[in-house]
Amino acid sequence: MSKSYNNTITLSDSEATVRSKLKTMVTDPARVRRTDKGNPDVCPVFTLHKSTISTQAVIDRVNKECRTAEIGCIDCKGLLADALVERLTPIWEKRREFVQKPKVVDEIIDAGTKKAHAVASKTLAEVNEAMKIG
Repeated sequence: MSKSYNNTITLSDSEATVRSKLKTMVTDPARVRRTDKGNPDVCPVFTLHKSTISTQAVIDRVNKECRTAEIGCIDCKGLLADALVERLTPIWEKRREFVQKPKVVDEIIDAGTKKAHAVASKTLAEVNEAMKIG
């Protein structure tokens, strides 16, 4: 997935968009037909499964069933989409809350700015002292 290919998944994407983008992902290039045995070790979809998106049970299932052609690439992508949607749903719900309350977002940003300013000021003072500036 690449921003330059316009296929990145963003936190503002809908479930349908996420599923659509995953459907177009490149898989094992040697697996041409559904009945061909795959090699998850060279498949970017499997890499995403392993990157804490899918449960270990799903990872083990995909690893086994891809190698034996029990599932096809579309099936594998569907399992990935299910796992990703499950992970993104709480984020989407929280995002909807924040969209409804822009003042809360502004307050969070202001509080974060003040906290960051305090930390940065202290760090800058330490740097100035260490460099014997000012």
